[in-house]
Amino acid sequence: MARSSQKQKLFNGRDFSWMQFNRRVLEEAEDSTNPLLERVKFLAITGSNLDEYIEIRQAGLMQRIEDGYREPGFDGLRPDESLATLTAEIHSFVQAQYRCWNDQLLPDLRKQNIRLLDWEELDEEQQAFAQSYFQREVDPLLTPIAIDPAHPFPRVLNKALCLALLLRRKRKSSGPLVLGVVTVPRTLPRFVRLPSSDGVFDYLLLHELIAQNLGGMYRGYEVVSRTGFRVTRNSNLYFEEEEARSLLETIRVELHNRRKGDAVRLEIEAGADPEIVERLRVNFELEEDQIFPGDGPLNLSRLMFLYGDVHRPDLKFAPFTPRPLSLSRKSADIYDELRHHDILLHHPYDSYDPVVDFIEHAAVDPAVVTMKQTLYRTSQDSPMFQAMIDAAATKETTLVVELMARFDEASNIRWARSMEDAGVQVFHGVVGLKTHCKLALMVRRDEDGVTRRYCHLGTGNYNPVTARFYTDLSLLTSNPEITERVHMVFNYLTAHAEIDDYRPLLVAPLTMAESFLGLIRRETEHARAGRPAHIVAKMNALLEPSVIEALYAASQAGVQINLIVRGLCILRPGVKGLSDNIRVRSIVGRFLEHSRIFHFANGGDDETYLGSADWMPRNLFERCEVVFPVRDAAAKARIHDEILPAYLADTIKARVQQPDGSYVRAAKALKDAPAFSSQDFLMRLAEGKADLDAIPKPGSTAQPSVKLAKATNAPRRRTAAAKSAHAAD
Repeated sequence: MARSSQKQKLFNGRDFSWMQFNRRVLEEAEDSTNPLLERVKFLAITGSNLDEYIEIRQAGLMQRIEDGYREPGFDGLRPDESLATLTAEIHSFVQAQYRCWNDQLLPDLRKQNIRLLDWEELDEEQQAFAQSYFQREVDPLLTPIAIDPAHPFPRVLNKALCLALLLRRKRKSSGPLVLGVVTVPRTLPRFVRLPSSDGVFDYLLLHELIAQNLGGMYRGYEVVSRTGFRVTRNSNLYFEEEEARSLLETIRVELHNRRKGDAVRLEIEAGADPEIVERLRVNFELEEDQIFPGDGPLNLSRLMFLYGDVHRPDLKFAPFTPRPLSLSRKSADIYDELRHHDILLHHPYDSYDPVVDFIEHAAVDPAVVTMKQTLYRTSQDSPMFQAMIDAAATKETTLVVELMARFDEASNIRWARSMEDAGVQVFHGVVGLKTHCKLALMVRRDEDGVTRRYCHLGTGNYNPVTARFYTDLSLLTSNPEITERVHMVFNYLTAHAEIDDYRPLLVAPLTMAESFLGLIRRETEHARAGRPAHIVAKMNALLEPSVIEALYAASQAGVQINLIVRGLCILRPGVKGLSDNIRVRSIVGRFLEHSRIFHFANGGDDETYLGSADWMPRNLFERCEVVFPVRDAAAKARIHDEILPAYLADTIKARVQQPDGSYVRAAKALKDAPAFSSQDFLMRLAEGKADLDAIPKPGSTAQPSVKLAKATNAPRRRTAAAKSAHAAD
């Protein structure tokens, strides 16, 4: 018990922290200052987030309980205690989702002539259109089932929307009620667009249209009652490596078996017939608390359709055009530019096109003799794939593809096969470890006769689509020290060939964890010696206990620590005697904060690193990850003077974490701080409409206690990121 109590003093609960994150996303759906369709989009995201969380994390907790695990987690709770707490929190969250939909979004949509109609509200023309649509597009895809000894309960697919019916045979009115099931086709939109006058967007839910036609599908039956339902299944992915013929084949088998996962949640329309609810509960072997009534569309993630289908730019964020890359006047091409200095790009404020161009041009450049790249998660029509296929015709081309990128395995397998057929050497990384690092390496015989390496290293996936709304950082470099070590990382990924020292890179699972701990301990020693000591770290999640304990020790030594953690964070900031000097903030806004930045004052000789890894056990010990230094003076200046100060000054989209793991909006926590949105500022800066002086100064209420060190030869008055990123001119 003492051990559990100690954990609770040091850490907040992981599941509680995740729910706090999704509540921050829900707050954006509730925020009337956001455009209406953007609010609908945020609500859809909360639904998608919750789906994934339940089928992975909650399902995992249930598995641990069934396997007999009793060891307390970070928060001191046993798995069964965590599950009970989590389930109650999810019920509360689902109620909040539907309050947001019914009390705020649905009425506001109606005011804007975007209407979700019941069948009774349709006029004659709309009903005729809907019936024609049903006969033409929907009915051919339906398979009505009546459950009896000859027709067992169908295998309902994970997260498929279905209709459940209680049926009475017309010839046997006194006989038992029969359960019927109809699966709503996944290939059709959940919202049927109806004819309407100009400027009006009328929709009918697809399952409501199907419900109106049940009589024709169940002739000889009377439909006593009906309801929509949706089952979420365990989607954890397990396999025995030593028994697998190949990793590729194993993942293909698991993709098939995943459909057979146990049910972990039943969503059902509020007010459903209790007999239907009970029959479904028994069939899916669920407890009462695993049933979630929904007062509205059951699959809230499908609301994303409205965001795309309704053409109302006035109800969305204003369009933003990323800043293009401009090479120095003296540079003949990108390689010439990189021989003089590195290029740092901050997406989506800087266009992602230079990254795509870097790879596409290398594929057809006869001077490039070798190309190597990692791919984790990307778009189905990614230009990266075609570039690698084009390159394979004339040069040595190597691709390390991650097959186990969750929920992207099918597309990755398909592309891996296509690559192999085209002559690309495809590897699946180190067995047992996900390849999550973002690396592209080109070997080129330059015009001066010298063979050089050129690299792209990034914090985000090679996905031009998500690069438009994920914040990430890209470093393009020809630095020999960095590019040579990237080459060694590829050797590790393709041949498991390890070396003792990957510096200046931090490589997981080999050196990264101990390197980060060493950097934190170094700040601790600087603080004790009276030298400048502070840490600013931005990431998606903070869960690794050894890192947290090192941060606590640094705080107690006087190191000022600012953490920008978008999602999960089990560290307890601001606890007297433990973490007095640690502050944690989360920014949830228009763009998904995805970049990882790690800044250390180092006694005045500051160091900054970027990478693909969060401070989580899976990133540090269970994945192949790379974190890399930023050494170019202009690139460092941009991070120190522009990017980190903007995030630390945010009072509009930032929330400040409290010691108990809850969050308070920064504007409330920092009462006298000026109103400032980091994402809005960075967009204006990219458009040339803002100056760095617009960022509230370090040391103000908005940025308590931490003053970033100036980068060498990097004056703060640079007014445009393009100038700092491309300073060779």
